[in-house]
Amino acid sequence: MPKLTYCFTCDADQPHRPLSRAEEDWLKERLGRASVREFLMCEAELDSETKKQCRNLRTGMNKKPFARSMRVPLLD
Repeated sequence: MPKLTYCFTCDADQPHRPLSRAEEDWLKERLGRASVREFLMCEAELDSETKKQCRNLRTGMNKKPFARSMRVPLLD
């Protein structure tokens, strides 16, 4: 079960999960970092018909780690 943690873009406690390997690889490339294991992704459902998720990033200690919200794209 995903952990409920505050999401800055949803403005509420929402389920979050660690990033998958593909999502970690995407974020490492985007940020130019060797490790991104501290990041969690919001799984809040924004649209029940399309099942679109928020996918906003945060760390365990920082609800807004970037000046502008960063969302993980759907990866193959």
